[in-house]
Amino acid sequence: MAEREMHKAVCADCGNECEVPFKPDPSRPVYCRECYRNRRPRRRRY
Repeated sequence: MAEREMHKAVCADCGNECEVPFKPDPSRPVYCRECYRNRRPRRRRY
């Protein structure tokens, strides 16, 4: 499996530097793993 090219970015929520597997678009926010997890809607369990 080939390694993904990682790009440095700054999290829009906490301001920490992180790496993402896509080229960040300046017009859209980027979130670190922790902030992204907190922003996702919770899954309902039935």
